[in-house]
Amino acid sequence: MLRLMAVALAALALGAADTADAHLGKGYQDLQQERYEEAAGEFRAALRIEPKLVLRARFPLGVALFQMKQNADARREFEAVRRDAGDSPNVAYYLGRLDLLDGNYASAVRNLTKAAAHPPFPDTAYYLGVACFKQDDLAGAEKWLQEAAHIDPRDALAAYQLGMVYRKMGRETEARQAFAQSAELRRRDTSESELRTECAQKLAGGPRAEARAFCQQLYDPNDAARLAMLGTIYGEHGDLEDALPPLERAAELEPQSPQMQYNLAYTYYRLGRYAEARAPMAKAVERWPDIFQLNSLYGAVLAKLGEDTEAHRVLVRAHELNARDSATTELLYAVTLRLARASQSAGQNAEADRYFKEAAALRPGEPPKP
Repeated sequence: MLRLMAVALAALALGAADTADAHLGKGYQDLQQERYEEAAGEFRAALRIEPKLVLRARFPLGVALFQMKQNADARREFEAVRRDAGDSPNVAYYLGRLDLLDGNYASAVRNLTKAAAHPPFPDTAYYLGVACFKQDDLAGAEKWLQEAAHIDPRDALAAYQLGMVYRKMGRETEARQAFAQSAELRRRDTSESELRTECAQKLAGGPRAEARAFCQQLYDPNDAARLAMLGTIYGEHGDLEDALPPLERAAELEPQSPQMQYNLAYTYYRLGRYAEARAPMAKAVERWPDIFQLNSLYGAVLAKLGEDTEAHRVLVRAHELNARDSATTELLYAVTLRLARASQSAGQNAEADRYFKEAAALRPGEPPKP
């Protein structure tokens, strides 16, 4: 299953501002919410305004089209990205996936081998193993499917495909073991789903200590997704201190995941531990500058720390990406007004006037008082 890179949580619709940034922000939100047709429309709109947004708009457009199974159109976008921005593991991954779907297995092996040098997604090895198997390269298939099983020991599909490889190799005992493992992993997945449901129910209505003891069965120090899920369940039920250990470990396991960094920073923020929230958000925003939720939370953290100049810069970016988020707009207004008054007190009248005008634009009809 495809792991999307986008991280937006609950999102509000953007306003009518027809800027490339606004369309990018809305597109990423739609992508995260699996509204792929809407996302494609937003990325196309961004490209009409700024055709050079190759990585920021054309690449996610290809992802949206891929998700909609519009394979020929997706391939055209990914090949355009490769042509304009050069080869990258991300592009090679998607082109390899498309090759597999098209039955072009030799090309799939070439592209996915390039992607596997720096895997952009955890399932890269799995699809490379499948491509090798389709090419009848059983040694290569065994190698990469074993790697996939190592990366995600709970992947029932990798175990099943390994069973297919062993059977074709004539290694029937290992094949039966792999098939049995796949069946057990599927059973565990069902059991875990039931465990999550019961955990949430106990946190909602049972004694807290008893609920926590039950929920800790979900803790797996080597499974980032499971840790994030456990931390999220705790957070949703107000158990922020209990949420921290699994979320910290998940962020440690997947430092390149914007979702993991957001989850951790947001929990620190809710606990009032703003200095600790700053570091993961700074890195996340630097790496993913077009995701509204990251910019909004980082701006809020900086504002709490009294770093108004930097908070203003980040919140302006968040506002560009989602002009209708009222909480971000209000925070930007407050920070801008503080900067205006600070500049005025320092005798920097031109700068103060600029900030006052900017604040006034955020609340039309309600001019701020100097």
